[in-house]
Amino acid sequence: MPAEPVPMSYVEGGAGSGGVGSWRYDPLASPDWDSAGTPGALCTRRVKKDLSTIFTEPLPGIFAVPQDDNLFLVHCLIVGPFDTPYEGGFFHFVVRFGPRYPIHPPRVRLLTTGGGKVRFNPNLYKNGKICLSILGIPVMIRYKGSTNSSSPIPVDSDGGTWRGPAWSPAANLSSVLLSLQSLLNENPYHNEPGFEQERNTGDSNRYNTVITHETLRVAVVEQLENLSNPPTAPTTAAAATTPAAAAATAAAAASQVPPELKRVMETSFLEYFDHYSEVCLANIHKDGSLMEDPFGEIRGRFSYLQILKRLRRLRNKLKTTILSQPTDKSPLTSESEEEEEEEEDSGSGAVSSGGAV
Repeated sequence: MPAEPVPMSYVEGGAGSGGVGSWRYDPLASPDWDSAGTPGALCTRRVKKDLSTIFTEPLPGIFAVPQDDNLFLVHCLIVGPFDTPYEGGFFHFVVRFGPRYPIHPPRVRLLTTGGGKVRFNPNLYKNGKICLSILGIPVMIRYKGSTNSSSPIPVDSDGGTWRGPAWSPAANLSSVLLSLQSLLNENPYHNEPGFEQERNTGDSNRYNTVITHETLRVAVVEQLENLSNPPTAPTTAAAATTPAAAAATAAAAASQVPPELKRVMETSFLEYFDHYSEVCLANIHKDGSLMEDPFGEIRGRFSYLQILKRLRRLRNKLKTTILSQPTDKSPLTSESEEEEEEEEDSGSGAVSSGGAV
């Protein structure tokens, strides 16, 4: 009988926590690719073909825009799929194609992490690292009482296990984004290797409860609020001259949401607003109680009332800046806005009452 698996990605200081060697996955910090120079003709042709495929054969809930000054750095947005704890969330990824693409896979980083504080999935780390076999990055897991050599699953030099399809030159940007989207499923608890069955009854539901809250708080509210306040770079000339500061400046610039994706987020937010509100109202009784993460992550307390207030402020701001424009023929405009406002006002009273109890 195999020893009990322990998710390495949740062990402080484990290989999944980042640190030495992080450049092997981080598209915004890849000194090996930087020193290799501009990708050649083969890579250029293939990247152009991949982008053309995305534009001519769009994938539901997936959007991609290359950076203005760098064809090989692509910003991607995945909107959380329906009937999952990620529904309506805006997950911003950056993809970089290296000089040997498509022989070698691209590097991908998740930028929607609440400033490196929130983990949305066993395969999506706080530092933005993504453990996915198609990217050549193994899932981190170890077995109590066993060595790597006796583990029943193939292990790489970092102690990670290879599960799922490996990278193939036949794969492309679309297949990478579909693989990422598949992580945002209805039961992400089971994405962790060795957790195909619940350790404790109700663990999967408890994890979904946490992810639902964090999706609204970080992947919706903070994401939209940050569109007006993008990451800042060093402000002093002295700070900007240090290598670390220069790298931070480049990363901050590369992590900003392109205007095209910003518009998608804003219009989608209005489409999903009723869903966001319903989730908050249905869960507001949990406010103040601790979130229980079955993997042991420290998550804080539920705060649905505060989220709802921030959602409403965002909605009012976006209605003013987008829906009130005379040339806007968007179907997002409601034919009974006044009735909705009246209903919302009465609902708001109920929220205040419930919050007070």
